[in-house]
Amino acid sequence: MNTLGDPTAVAEVPVSGECDISRARVVAAGLAAEAGFSRAAIYRLATAVSELSTNLVFHASAGGTIRLTLLKRGPSWGIEVTAEDKGPGIADVELAMRDGYSTNGGLGSGLPGCRRLMDEFQIASEVGRGTTVVARIWS
Repeated sequence: MNTLGDPTAVAEVPVSGECDISRARVVAAGLAAEAGFSRAAIYRLATAVSELSTNLVFHASAGGTIRLTLLKRGPSWGIEVTAEDKGPGIADVELAMRDGYSTNGGLGSGLPGCRRLMDEFQIASEVGRGTTVVARIWS
C-alpha cells in the first residue's frame, strides 16, 4: 500500500474473528513501516492494534472495525487507530482503564496497556450502544 503521497490515507479492517486480529496488526505494521516509523514504534503500534482488535472479538457481540489513518504534522508522520464497535458498551470506563480489571478472566491489561503504548488515547463508551477508542502514535 503506497500511501505516503496521501496524508489522509485510510485502511479499514473489519474484525469479527481471531484471524482478523492478525490481519489488523499486519496492516498497521505495514503502514507504519512505509511511513518510516522506527522498529520500536512499529511494535508499539502493532501491539496496541492487537489489543484493540482482541477486545472487538471478545467483548463486542458482532465485532467491529479497526480504521488506520495516516497523519502528517510538520515533519512527523502519525497513525491514528480508531477501534469502533456497536457492542454492549462499557459500564464503567474508569474501572476498565485500571490495570488488572477484566470482565472475561484475562489479565486486564488490554486498554490500559494500549493507552501506555500510544502517544494519545481517548475512549468513549455507552452501554447498549458500543465503544470507540481513538489512539495516535507519532514517528
